[in-house]
Amino acid sequence: MGTTPDQEKAVSVFSDMTTLYPPLYITVAIFDGIITDIGKDSEVRERNPDVKAETTIDAKGLSIIPGLVDAHTHPVWAGDRVHEFAMKLAGATYMDVHKAGGGIHYTVEHTRKASEEDLYASFKDRLQAMCNAGTTLVECKSGYGLDVATEVKMLRVIERAKREMAIGVSSTYCGAHAVPKDSTAEEATRDVLEKQIPEIQRLMADDILHVDNIDVFCERGVFDVEQSRSILEKGKELGLTINFHGDELHPTGSAEMGAEIGALAISHLEEISDAGMSAMAASGSVGVVLPTTAYILRLKPPPVRQMIESGMAVALGSDFNPNAYCLAMPIVMHLACVILRMSMPETLNAATINAAYALNVSDKHGSLEVGKYGNFVVLDTDRWENLIYKFGSYTDVVKNVIYMGQIVHSKDDQKVTKVKQI
Repeated sequence: MGTTPDQEKAVSVFSDMTTLYPPLYITVAIFDGIITDIGKDSEVRERNPDVKAETTIDAKGLSIIPGLVDAHTHPVWAGDRVHEFAMKLAGATYMDVHKAGGGIHYTVEHTRKASEEDLYASFKDRLQAMCNAGTTLVECKSGYGLDVATEVKMLRVIERAKREMAIGVSSTYCGAHAVPKDSTAEEATRDVLEKQIPEIQRLMADDILHVDNIDVFCERGVFDVEQSRSILEKGKELGLTINFHGDELHPTGSAEMGAEIGALAISHLEEISDAGMSAMAASGSVGVVLPTTAYILRLKPPPVRQMIESGMAVALGSDFNPNAYCLAMPIVMHLACVILRMSMPETLNAATINAAYALNVSDKHGSLEVGKYGNFVVLDTDRWENLIYKFGSYTDVVKNVIYMGQIVHSKDDQKVTKVKQI
């Protein structure tokens, strides 16, 4: 930072902050969105004597953590499903609702009818709410189209957010989220392989879309293991990272299959087998666990303690969707502690560096290190654990959210600055 040619450019120094370790006054210096120096305040200033900070936050007595990373969401859709909540409270299972014409199919119907502009308007508001809760990177899936036109429409909406929103976005194609009405799983698989993926490939080649991951709902009564394998491997040929739903409602062997084909991440895993855990630990595949889903659907929680003991890396996601309406990662972290029996440091790790790794971007996201993006959260407390402990009170705890060196949320000022993506 000290040798930059233009010392008047936006270099932000955030000084006198306590870390998540024993209190130590530090400075984080950022230039063009990248952390260029970090350490004791006096040492950073000594190393950069000619740098004048454009923005300084005095966070003495407060805490900072890396920006939170939400590793699994379905945030682009129309038509809420609040009516289904009553059905679930009365005892209906996820598949009961699905077979009754609700669930994913209900959302597909409304999303197909919605305009791209309307989808973007609601999506933008959801992303902003995530940001306000401390999230600086979010994985965003398509999957409520189940046909070429609507899947592409959803991916265009996600692409627009990548360009315009002050939050990081990882884009996931999930055309195999469900079997369309009046279709079979075999027919749906062919449609994905022969129509949807080739069109996405064309749009990526034309630089219209920049899709990062491929997903499929590998589940009994949806796409079986071999159908899922064929779709995921086709996406891998395009250079997409494999990151899919597996072993959620039934033990299908999804984890074993995913580990075999090089999946970077597999989500849900409520019904993962011992063999699946061993396979994922050996392959380095990350288990993305979603405590909101187990909570809302009253499912058996994924065996996270056993996963960790087996050597698996575990990440967290909100699973935000019409079925599990939760935008705030601090709530997810609290549920992970209570329902999944994770410690608070484990949940912080799972909601930052491990989640970034699950999205193949841990080189730039997930921790406070020189060379990574200047994404972090200033907490209005001397104990970072209060973000988790104060269940539902994250709005009081999150003081500032910094994305690429700029303040994009402040609880004292609701105005948000547009940030250019790098």
